[in-house]
Amino acid sequence: MKKIALVYWPKKGNTEEAAYKIYSKFDKDIIDIFTITEINTAEFALYDAFIIGGSTTGADSWGQAHKTRWTGFFAKIEKAELEGKPFALFGLGDQVLYPNHFVDGMTFLKEMFEKQGAVHKGWWPTEGYDFQESESVENDMFYGLALDLDYQKELTDERVEKWVKQIKAEFEMI
Repeated sequence: MKKIALVYWPKKGNTEEAAYKIYSKFDKDIIDIFTITEINTAEFALYDAFIIGGSTTGADSWGQAHKTRWTGFFAKIEKAELEGKPFALFGLGDQVLYPNHFVDGMTFLKEMFEKQGAVHKGWWPTEGYDFQESESVENDMFYGLALDLDYQKELTDERVEKWVKQIKAEFEMI
Protein backbone atom coordinates (compact mmCIF):
# COMPACT_ATOMS: atom_id res chain seq x y z
CA MET A 1 0.00 0.00 0.00
CA LYS A 2 1.28 3.47 -0.87
CA LYS A 3 1.87 5.86 2.00
CA ILE A 4 1.75 9.69 2.05
CA ALA A 5 3.51 12.10 4.41
CA LEU A 6 1.73 15.42 4.89
CA VAL A 7 4.23 17.95 6.25
CA TYR A 8 3.43 21.57 7.16
CA TRP A 9 4.56 24.66 9.02
CA PRO A 10 3.83 26.81 10.98
CA LYS A 11 2.00 25.12 13.79
CA LYS A 12 -1.28 26.58 14.91
CA GLY A 13 -3.26 29.07 12.93
CA ASN A 14 -4.44 28.84 9.34
CA THR A 15 -1.71 26.55 8.01
CA GLU A 16 -2.33 23.89 10.62
CA GLU A 17 -6.09 24.21 10.09
CA ALA A 18 -5.63 23.70 6.34
CA ALA A 19 -3.25 20.77 6.86
CA TYR A 20 -5.80 18.96 9.01
CA LYS A 21 -8.60 19.65 6.52
CA ILE A 22 -6.48 17.97 3.84
CA TYR A 23 -5.48 15.14 6.18
CA SER A 24 -9.13 14.45 7.04
CA LYS A 25 -9.90 13.61 3.39
CA PHE A 26 -7.64 10.53 3.41
CA ASP A 27 -7.96 7.11 4.99
CA LYS A 28 -5.69 7.24 8.04
CA ASP A 29 -3.86 4.06 7.03
CA ILE A 30 -2.33 5.77 3.97
CA ILE A 31 -1.33 9.17 5.42
CA ASP A 32 0.69 10.51 8.34
CA ILE A 33 0.88 14.17 9.32
CA PHE A 34 3.96 15.98 10.64
CA THR A 35 5.22 19.48 11.25
CA ILE A 36 8.55 20.21 9.58
CA THR A 37 10.27 19.80 12.94
CA GLU A 38 8.73 16.36 13.62
CA ILE A 39 9.80 14.50 10.48
CA ASN A 40 13.39 13.31 10.20
CA THR A 41 15.52 12.55 7.15
CA ALA A 42 15.25 8.77 7.50
CA GLU A 43 11.45 8.93 7.56
CA PHE A 44 11.33 10.32 4.01
CA ALA A 45 12.31 6.84 2.78
CA LEU A 46 9.16 5.37 4.38
CA TYR A 47 6.79 7.37 2.15
CA ASP A 48 5.81 7.06 -1.48
CA ALA A 49 4.39 10.59 -1.88
CA PHE A 50 4.40 13.92 -0.07
CA ILE A 51 2.04 16.82 0.54
CA ILE A 52 3.91 19.88 1.75
CA GLY A 53 2.36 23.13 2.93
CA GLY A 54 3.22 26.46 4.43
CA SER A 55 2.24 30.07 4.64
CA THR A 56 3.72 33.03 2.85
CA THR A 57 4.77 36.00 4.92
CA GLY A 58 4.61 38.65 2.22
CA ALA A 59 8.33 39.24 2.58
CA ASP A 60 10.48 39.81 -0.47
CA SER A 61 12.54 36.77 0.45
CA TRP A 62 10.37 33.96 1.75
CA GLY A 63 13.40 31.84 2.56
CA GLN A 64 14.90 34.56 4.75
CA ALA A 65 11.61 35.18 6.54
CA HIS A 66 11.50 31.59 7.77
CA LYS A 67 15.18 31.00 8.44
CA THR A 68 15.21 28.82 11.52
CA ARG A 69 12.75 25.94 11.22
CA TRP A 70 12.51 25.89 7.42
CA THR A 71 16.29 25.89 7.11
CA GLY A 72 16.43 22.73 9.21
CA PHE A 73 13.70 21.12 7.10
CA PHE A 74 15.51 21.97 3.87
CA ALA A 75 18.67 20.34 5.23
CA LYS A 76 16.61 17.17 5.81
CA ILE A 77 15.30 17.30 2.23
CA GLU A 78 18.82 17.66 0.84
CA LYS A 79 19.78 14.37 2.49
CA ALA A 80 16.56 12.50 1.64
CA GLU A 81 16.05 10.02 -1.19
CA LEU A 82 13.17 11.57 -3.15
CA GLU A 83 14.03 10.57 -6.72
CA GLY A 84 10.84 9.86 -8.68
CA LYS A 85 8.50 10.33 -5.71
CA PRO A 86 5.46 12.57 -6.31
CA PHE A 87 4.80 15.63 -4.20
CA ALA A 88 2.02 18.22 -4.09
CA LEU A 89 1.97 21.61 -2.44
CA PHE A 90 -0.52 23.76 -0.61
CA GLY A 91 0.12 27.35 0.31
CA LEU A 92 -1.63 29.91 2.43
CA GLY A 93 -1.59 33.59 1.71
CA ASP A 94 -3.45 36.86 2.12
CA GLN A 95 -4.67 38.33 -1.18
CA VAL A 96 -5.66 41.65 0.38
CA LEU A 97 -2.62 42.59 2.48
CA TYR A 98 -0.05 40.85 0.26
CA PRO A 99 -1.50 40.86 -3.29
CA ASN A 100 2.00 40.95 -4.82
CA HIS A 101 3.30 37.91 -2.90
CA PHE A 102 0.24 35.66 -2.74
CA VAL A 103 1.34 32.09 -1.87
CA ASP A 104 4.90 32.81 -3.08
CA GLY A 105 6.23 30.24 -0.61
CA MET A 106 5.17 27.32 -2.80
CA THR A 107 7.90 28.28 -5.29
CA PHE A 108 10.69 27.67 -2.82
CA LEU A 109 9.21 24.35 -1.70
CA LYS A 110 8.75 23.23 -5.32
CA GLU A 111 12.37 24.04 -6.16
CA MET A 112 13.70 22.18 -3.11
CA PHE A 113 11.78 18.99 -3.84
CA GLU A 114 12.50 19.04 -7.57
CA LYS A 115 16.19 19.51 -6.85
CA GLN A 116 16.06 16.13 -5.08
CA GLY A 117 14.37 14.48 -8.07
CA ALA A 118 10.81 14.47 -6.72
CA VAL A 119 7.99 14.81 -9.27
CA HIS A 120 5.64 17.77 -8.91
CA LYS A 121 1.85 17.15 -8.98
CA GLY A 122 -1.25 19.05 -7.90
CA TRP A 123 -1.39 22.16 -10.10
CA TRP A 124 -4.38 24.38 -9.23
CA PRO A 125 -6.18 27.06 -11.33
CA THR A 126 -5.84 30.76 -10.49
CA GLU A 127 -9.48 31.40 -11.38
CA GLY A 128 -11.52 32.69 -8.44
CA TYR A 129 -8.64 34.46 -6.69
CA ASP A 130 -8.02 38.22 -6.47
CA PHE A 131 -4.27 38.91 -6.27
CA GLN A 132 -1.76 40.90 -8.31
CA GLU A 133 1.29 38.63 -8.51
CA SER A 134 2.58 35.31 -7.30
CA GLU A 135 5.89 33.57 -7.87
CA SER A 136 3.90 30.34 -7.59
CA VAL A 137 1.97 30.78 -10.86
CA GLU A 138 2.79 29.38 -14.27
CA ASN A 139 0.38 29.38 -17.24
CA ASP A 140 -2.52 30.57 -15.03
CA MET A 141 -2.00 27.68 -12.62
CA PHE A 142 -0.69 27.73 -9.05
CA TYR A 143 2.01 25.19 -8.18
CA GLY A 144 -0.46 23.74 -5.70
CA LEU A 145 -3.62 24.45 -3.76
CA ALA A 146 -3.76 28.16 -2.89
CA LEU A 147 -5.79 29.05 0.19
CA ASP A 148 -6.71 32.37 1.76
CA LEU A 149 -8.36 31.63 5.10
CA ASP A 150 -8.49 35.35 5.90
CA TYR A 151 -10.58 36.52 2.93
CA GLN A 152 -11.91 33.40 1.19
CA LYS A 153 -12.45 30.99 4.08
CA GLU A 154 -15.90 30.07 2.76
CA LEU A 155 -14.25 28.54 -0.35
CA THR A 156 -11.70 26.46 1.55
CA ASP A 157 -13.65 23.25 2.12
CA GLU A 158 -14.75 22.98 -1.51
CA ARG A 159 -11.24 23.72 -2.77
CA VAL A 160 -9.69 21.15 -0.43
CA GLU A 161 -12.23 18.52 -1.47
CA LYS A 162 -11.55 19.01 -5.19
CA TRP A 163 -7.79 19.24 -4.83
CA VAL A 164 -7.50 16.13 -2.66
CA LYS A 165 -9.56 14.17 -5.19
CA GLN A 166 -7.21 15.44 -7.90
CA ILE A 167 -3.98 14.53 -6.11
CA LYS A 168 -5.28 11.10 -5.10
CA ALA A 169 -5.66 10.39 -8.80
CA GLU A 170 -2.31 11.97 -9.66
CA PHE A 171 -0.58 10.00 -6.90
CA GLU A 172 -2.42 6.92 -8.22
CA MET A 173 -3.94 6.29 -4.79
CA ILE A 174 -7.53 5.56 -5.88
